Amino acid sequence: MRKPDQPWHDLPPEVVTVLRPELDGAADEIIEAVATVPAYARPLEGPFGDGIRDGVYEALRHLLAEIEAGGSVERRDVYRGLGRGEMRAGRTLESLLAAYRIGARVAWRRFSAAGVRAGLEPDVLYLLAESIFAYIDALSAQSAEGYALEQSAAASEADLRRRRLARMLIREPAADPDAIRTAAAEAGWELPRTLAAVAISGQRRGSAVSRMPVGSIGDAVGEITCVLVADPEGPGQRAAVEQAVIATETRAGLGTTVDWTEAAVSFARARAALELADEEGALVAARENAGALLLRGDPGLVAELAADRLAPLEGLSPGSRRRLAETLRVWLAEQGRLGHVAQRLSIHPQTARYRLGRLRELFGDELEDPDARFWLELALRAAPRDPAQL
Repeated sequence: MRKPDQPWHDLPPEVVTVLRPELDGAADEIIEAVATVPAYARPLEGPFGDGIRDGVYEALRHLLAEIEAGGSVERRDVYRGLGRGEMRAGRTLESLLAAYRIGARVAWRRFSAAGVRAGLEPDVLYLLAESIFAYIDALSAQSAEGYALEQSAAASEADLRRRRLARMLIREPAADPDAIRTAAAEAGWELPRTLAAVAISGQRRGSAVSRMPVGSIGDAVGEITCVLVADPEGPGQRAAVEQAVIATETRAGLGTTVDWTEAAVSFARARAALELADEEGALVAARENAGALLLRGDPGLVAELAADRLAPLEGLSPGSRRRLAETLRVWLAEQGRLGHVAQRLSIHPQTARYRLGRLRELFGDELEDPDARFWLELALRAAPRDPAQL
């Protein structure tokens, strides 16, 4: 039964005796015509010329072989190779397909003239025309497949090189700058004047990476993905990062903007900022939360500071400790303005005055010392959210 995409199998085998004498002439004419395609308008020399000639002759010989056999005949895999070669040479697939179309027109003109001279029936000539163009479609599909495979391989290799570069940039101890420059050149990534790291967590982090500003590179580091964004202070860059995080419902920390040689510093701060992101779609910037990150830098030392500075509250009942700690926090924030303290705590001014008197008994002259007040406020910020746990 005839395959609709292989009509040449239905041509009478005797057609080959008419077409074979035209093979060499048709091949030469096709090769000459291919030179009219701008991408191939140069001398057909070396591997490039050999590949074109080989492809043309192989196509014509194989077409005649299948017509003669009335079915499939094994063929060398030339056309996927041609597609791969065009991708490697930096030419578009359209150039190769245009050459195929020109070749089909030349072959039909040459073969149809020979068929008319030989007295082939019109129905045979019609089927021959259909066969030539269907055969070229089949070759085009194989070349397109080869082009796509090479394109995919090139993209995978480029992605691998960029991921390696990202890991080199954030490595500690730092990689040699010259080695990084070489890796950047191989990855086709121009080292930016400044960059910032984004630390991404969550199951959909891969989608977030693909949505980051154009030119970003990244790699997975354990359970976190690091993305390096070039020129993070540039127009629209911060908004693009935020949109990527929101759209993919991930959590992320944005490191500080640094020179590319300090990428590891930005990533460390991005990871610390990520710990502050408490909901999906949240982006926490290290620069905007420097104080909170500083307090998290040495949790043990911060806890000791809080316990030491707030020691006068230890002997109180949990309820009293909670009320006095909150009063002290508001009093420090309001710089001692008693009326504002009472208003913020929603208590009577006399109650506020009583609590302040109690605090003065407990903390003494520390409440009058600016340095001591600074450390008290820091201790209250670092202490557990529930002052009763002090």
